[in-house]
Amino acid sequence: MQGFVVQPGGLRCGSVRRLAVECRNRRGISRLVSRASVNDDPLVKAGAGKGKVVFGSLEADDFRHPLDTVATRMMSRILGVDILVRSLLSPAVEQALFLDNISTGVLVGPNQLPKIHDQLLEACEVLRITNIPELYIKQNPLPNAYTLAINGRKPFIVVHTSLVELLTPEELQAVIAHELGHLKCEHGVWLTLANLIMLFSNAILGDYANVLLENMRSNVLRWLRSAELSCDRAALLVAQDPKIVISMMMKLAGGSTKLSKELNVEEYMKQAQMYEKATSTQLGSMLRRSQTDYLTHPLPILRVVEIEKFAESGKYRKLLREGRRGN
Repeated sequence: MQGFVVQPGGLRCGSVRRLAVECRNRRGISRLVSRASVNDDPLVKAGAGKGKVVFGSLEADDFRHPLDTVATRMMSRILGVDILVRSLLSPAVEQALFLDNISTGVLVGPNQLPKIHDQLLEACEVLRITNIPELYIKQNPLPNAYTLAINGRKPFIVVHTSLVELLTPEELQAVIAHELGHLKCEHGVWLTLANLIMLFSNAILGDYANVLLENMRSNVLRWLRSAELSCDRAALLVAQDPKIVISMMMKLAGGSTKLSKELNVEEYMKQAQMYEKATSTQLGSMLRRSQTDYLTHPLPILRVVEIEKFAESGKYRKLLREGRRGN
């Protein structure tokens, strides 16, 4: 991850620190595999393809993941943090970030990569985002995307070239929508705080951080992963087809340009069933916790399960029903 003061929020699916979300109320994953796809639902089909459903008065809380809601409320109780973090992102820092992006990437616009620019504009329209961020494409062999998005500042999104090569146009738009989710949910302040806490605990206190800040660090990691689940929902709201988002996640987990045409979404969902079964015992549960305790993002396989759940939910269907069809 790049950045001067903060480590921007990103889509990462394989970083050193990832934390699998304790997905409460996990309904049987086998049902998700064996039943007809939610894509067969005419209500879901109504939003697919050209002329997507646009949500007239969409608020972040309309799609925010419950774990994100709880965790954000806990962090917001820290008096004055919002003002402090925003002050740290001074105009000088903002200018430094701008110079870094403008000098090392390609700024997308109406006359520069116009198809990707159109995808950005459509995603902003669907999510009702008026503060359209700058979008940069940067040369990098690691498939990734990230953002620094704080309302009141000029937000930006960075997408690596390897990600553009790996994904279909629809999947790439889902990535952009995921990053827009951070802006819509105003995650920027808390992402900055989270990274400052991690930096402070690791770099300044060293070994003592394990004793003094372990609880705080655990809470920060819990929030980081829950925020990603909200942004996955934003990706679905724009894609309006869960298979697009699931395919994108699958490719981030183990795809390549050479293998992408042979990847199978249904088989990947069967993997989720295998993982659920393997971790359902007391020993499996303990091993899962030891595997994921210090990770910042949910495991890809669990993110897919959460996407399926949201696609089947009454909340998602209601949003589609109440939205208006675009041109």
